[in-house]
Amino acid sequence: MSGIAIAFVSIGAMLVLIYAGVHVAIALILLSFLGVWILRENFDLAANMLVVAFKDSITDQLFGVVPLFVLMGLVVSVSGMGRDTFDVAQQMFRRIRGGLGVATVAANAVFAAITGISIASAAVFTKVAVPEMRRHGYTPQFSVGVVAGSSVLGMLIPPSLLFILYGILTEQSVGSLFIAGVLPGLLLAVIYGIGIVAMARFMPGFVGAQAGVANDTPLMGWGEIAAKLLPIVALVGLVIGGIYGGVFTPTEAGAAGAAGALLIALIKRRLDLRNFWQVLVQTGHTTAAICFLIMGANLYSRMLAFTGMPNWLGQEVLLAGFSAQGVVLAMIAVMVVLGTILDSSSILLLVLPIAIPILNGLGVDLIWLGVIAILAVEIGLLTPPFGIAVYVIKSTLGPDSDIRLGQIFAGAAPFALMMLIVLALVFFFPALATALL
Repeated sequence: MSGIAIAFVSIGAMLVLIYAGVHVAIALILLSFLGVWILRENFDLAANMLVVAFKDSITDQLFGVVPLFVLMGLVVSVSGMGRDTFDVAQQMFRRIRGGLGVATVAANAVFAAITGISIASAAVFTKVAVPEMRRHGYTPQFSVGVVAGSSVLGMLIPPSLLFILYGILTEQSVGSLFIAGVLPGLLLAVIYGIGIVAMARFMPGFVGAQAGVANDTPLMGWGEIAAKLLPIVALVGLVIGGIYGGVFTPTEAGAAGAAGALLIALIKRRLDLRNFWQVLVQTGHTTAAICFLIMGANLYSRMLAFTGMPNWLGQEVLLAGFSAQGVVLAMIAVMVVLGTILDSSSILLLVLPIAIPILNGLGVDLIWLGVIAILAVEIGLLTPPFGIAVYVIKSTLGPDSDIRLGQIFAGAAPFALMMLIVLALVFFFPALATALL
């Protein structure tokens, strides 16, 4: 069997294993090992490549950014900063039709700038925003749909774990990727806000009959507003300002951000030993899962390189006359479809080793492509049957909630559509991603 045939068989076997319920990292490692063994007919060589790939995957200092940003995001989520942000946003948009929905988007946009974890945003704002919106007459599906939709801002507005992962896989500057995500992230938040106001006006049955002005919330004074926003502004300035100002590398910024978040949580007296232990354990679980996926992807990339499939496929694409835009569109379609069954990290790890060599040969700007890729995989957070953000919200609501899983997917659908609009805008107007570089 030729190397090209082995590569294509491995891709088919990958899809079968994933649909059968095998963990993505396990499938990547198993098929990579078998592929090299069959290709070179040498068990020892396949085993040695396994060891070397594992070692090379996580020994770089850059990988330290993963646990540090995860730790920072989880500490922020238990420190009450999400609640404080929502309180301020609620007062700002209280006189707008659908204002609590807009406030949720605005608060999540700010929260995204200090967490970078969509799941954390979904969990926090399910507890903070959903009860408040339902109390003001918003429908169940809209209340949870706003939270699901706005939670994806955590992976687009920097810092973002997906941008870090994309930068590692493609050997691109994480700092440049962070900068590229600013304008698309803000654009998505603005389009969400406009969409919410439009739905409140023209689709009152979907949003809620009483989804108008919320005037029963006590007003805060400027001092209270400043007290709620100061920790958030300080942490954002420390992390983002440090990276953009050249003071920190992304890894150092993660360390500074984690230390700053811990200090703020201690000052606010929101972090006891029990919570801190839970944060550390969850950080370890999340980091281990991500690193395991990275090791699997690194091994699979090496196996594909042994087969020669990426170079062969790139030459075939060039000979067939496909444009760079056509290949990017094909990549987007594959990512959106995979989003129905896989999480965002797994999609990047499966698609990028195949797509990047081809797109690199076509001269595609990989920083712009990073924004496109993140938008495409994030749509999968809202789409059935997987939709991890939807399941996080359902889990956070608890077993006693009257909101069904189908209602969450229905509420998230308009926001997935708005994400597609932003994806199209970034595709046709690359300057939205590259203007600040």
